[in-house]
Amino acid sequence: MAKRAPGERRKEILQVLASMLENPKGEKITTALLAARLDVSEAALYRHFASKAQMFEGLIEFIEESVFTLVNQIQTEEPDGAKQVEKIVAMLLAFAHKNQGMTRVLIGDALVNEDERLQARMNQLHDRLESSLRQSARLAMTAGALPGLDAAAYANAVICFVAGRWHQFAKSGFRKSPIENLPQAWQVFAG
Repeated sequence: MAKRAPGERRKEILQVLASMLENPKGEKITTALLAARLDVSEAALYRHFASKAQMFEGLIEFIEESVFTLVNQIQTEEPDGAKQVEKIVAMLLAFAHKNQGMTRVLIGDALVNEDERLQARMNQLHDRLESSLRQSARLAMTAGALPGLDAAAYANAVICFVAGRWHQFAKSGFRKSPIENLPQAWQVFAG
């Protein structure tokens, strides 16, 4: 039998966990179900993760790394603050569209009845996203775009729009795409 590269089994566990979260019925995922899906013992899972909470932390780390790498790239490459906001929103909604299971983590749905620090970490992620959007909104306002608006209130409304789209996507059983009619819906925020 071929040896696995370090971290490969850990990554496989997280991928299977994410795929299980794509179940629109949102059934509670137990380590027993996860182990059965991987065709390993629960003890094998615990050789890679100390707890189920640590598995969810792995998913959250993936989300944070993916999303904030792209946010930073957008803010670095796009000089127009208003376009930064629009591109960040489009990226966040496309990320959810592509990663259905992660959407349930983003809205906290998958974290119900799990360690409460996981939800606190997701709340912190939302706050960081709002802060990034506020920074881009300030840049837009300095350039004369979005006149008469408050950057903090604008960023809050935008992150609420994104979270609402994520929520609608998950609660529709992943049938109502978060990117559906985005250009038309975005006109509300375009100023």
